[in-house]
Amino acid sequence: MSKNEDWMNRKWRPTMAWMYMVVCIADFLIFPLLWTAFKAHIGQPVDAWDPLTLKGAGLFHMAMGAVLGIAAWTRGQEKLAYQKSSYEYDGYQEEQVIYKNKKRPQPAEDELI
Repeated sequence: MSKNEDWMNRKWRPTMAWMYMVVCIADFLIFPLLWTAFKAHIGQPVDAWDPLTLKGAGLFHMAMGAVLGIAAWTRGQEKLAYQKSSYEYDGYQEEQVIYKNKKRPQPAEDELI
């Protein structure tokens, strides 16, 4: 991926994961607490919160699991393909190694012999 790509093309996977996490926290933690506090405040009997995302047989969670699972798998395949790409160096095929300073370390002089 090049740096001049649109941010949505680069960040859609983590954005989907963050969105799913926020929805789960809201539906299973925040909304039940607010529902209970609201019911107690107006003097009605407190009943259990019915999670919105579990309606429809939990299709939302199945769909998000599929989207995030396939996205993680394809990203892993992309990284493996990038790391396993090889190049020709002094007549030998070597696996490409990614270094932070973008330079290939040179062997010591005694290793050349």
